[in-house]
Amino acid sequence: MIRNTLVIALSLTATAAMAQMSPVGLWRQVDDKTGLAKSEIRIVEENGVVVARIEKRLDPAAKPEDKCDECKDDRKGKPIVGLEIIRGVKKLEGKDVWDGGKILDPAEGKEYNARLTPIEGGKKLEMRGSIAFFGRTQTWTRIQ
Repeated sequence: MIRNTLVIALSLTATAAMAQMSPVGLWRQVDDKTGLAKSEIRIVEENGVVVARIEKRLDPAAKPEDKCDECKDDRKGKPIVGLEIIRGVKKLEGKDVWDGGKILDPAEGKEYNARLTPIEGGKKLEMRGSIAFFGRTQTWTRIQ
């Protein structure tokens, strides 16, 4: 009885730890240039594909009515809060890396190749946006 309980407890602990090595969750986005928190991003998985939306803006100058005026696709004119900024990212086989999709910078309306890598046991997320060999990496912090 005690042995079975211990096995179940260890299995649940291992499952919880593995779930943290996923980008799925709520993240605080910190600007890599200024070091200031910009927004909270909700990442979800839908049919094996990772997508993310801006859930809350933290910039004091941001207005709730701000829209993505610079966007060039179906997101043009949509409110920044709720805007889908990551699309089409999938987990690479055998790795704790999600790649192959795009991330949108709503301020510029530009899309970049997206690569998400959970680090520090899933407490942080390296978000790399790039075009060819040029790019930037931000480190986001898990909120939930």
